[in-house]
Amino acid sequence: MSEIIYDFGSGRSNPETFPIAALQKAASDVIAREAEALNDYPGKLGFAPLREAMAQRESDREGVVVDPDHIVLTNGSMQAVTLCGEALAERGDSIIVEEYSYPGTLSAYRSLGLEMTGVKLTPDGMCLDTLTTELQRLQDSGKPAKFIYTISTYQNPTGFTMPKTRRLELINIARQFDVPVVEDNCYADVYYEGELQPALYALDDDPRQIYLCSLSKILAPGLRLGYFLAKPPMLDKLLARRHDAGSNTLAAAIVAEFYKDGVWTHTKFGNEALLKKRDQVLDGLDEHLADLCVWSKPEGGLFIWMRLPDDVDRKELWKRTQANGFAYLPGVAFHYRNADVPYLRLAFGHLTEQQIAEGLPVLARCIKESRTSNEAMVHNSLF
Repeated sequence: MSEIIYDFGSGRSNPETFPIAALQKAASDVIAREAEALNDYPGKLGFAPLREAMAQRESDREGVVVDPDHIVLTNGSMQAVTLCGEALAERGDSIIVEEYSYPGTLSAYRSLGLEMTGVKLTPDGMCLDTLTTELQRLQDSGKPAKFIYTISTYQNPTGFTMPKTRRLELINIARQFDVPVVEDNCYADVYYEGELQPALYALDDDPRQIYLCSLSKILAPGLRLGYFLAKPPMLDKLLARRHDAGSNTLAAAIVAEFYKDGVWTHTKFGNEALLKKRDQVLDGLDEHLADLCVWSKPEGGLFIWMRLPDDVDRKELWKRTQANGFAYLPGVAFHYRNADVPYLRLAFGHLTEQQIAEGLPVLARCIKESRTSNEAMVHNSLF
């Protein structure tokens, strides 16, 4: 295997906008001030000043009051994903996910022995007619769904966003079938353009609502700071599954100090740089693959979802791209049943402009060399 030069596979934040000096100052300021807290366990909720900062983040975006004591800091949002699976379901139980979803979530729920039902996606997010049909089927079978997991904003991998009207319909369907909704909103603040859509909890005060978020996408994944928002009694149900004595106080204290005036100044700065990269990728795909492939044009997030021609030998494509130093994530990684589907995901947040410019022609060449025919493109939509 050649060295990977063009890593479009890893969904990471932008190192070019990482605030080194500001975080260094924050660390220096808080280590002495928070010495007592650093010499204690943070408890199940986590470091209070960061919970307050994240409550303010949510309140600012959603226009509703968020109680910091309903926010629980976690070791990345994946801990929250796993806690939901453990608290709401048992091995062999049924849950609902989107047909294509985040591989970490799918892996966690497989390891817990949960039986996932995938609901097909549309440009408006989860297909709600299919959702209703599947919920009814599961209920009739005697194995009703224990929860619905959705990435409703800048969905990973597709980049799709569910509009408000569909969110309200989803809430009503969940209420009809008495099933909790776990909304993973890790990408919502990586915003470029378009109308902002409300989080589900801002539309519905049902205490079964569970909301997940993260600092991995607007700051850095290596901090391993995420959180979930839930109200009692759901909050208590989730906390009962937590046994790690809490999240990293030092990381939380540094980030709380960095965000003491709010998250939005740095987030806007980071998004402006990411928008340039997104546009560069879209322009490069238009230049090199417009006659063969279809792809999403996300209004936020870090990913572009691409449909390959049906005649591409996907094993051959993988070998050729790897040999030429190009990495991507294949569609099989995102399918809830590990189906070998004709898609791939491109991540762009951490790449340099030079890597994007040089890498996309490599991908285009490998796709063309991996085709088994010379037929013209026969599809013009992602699904």
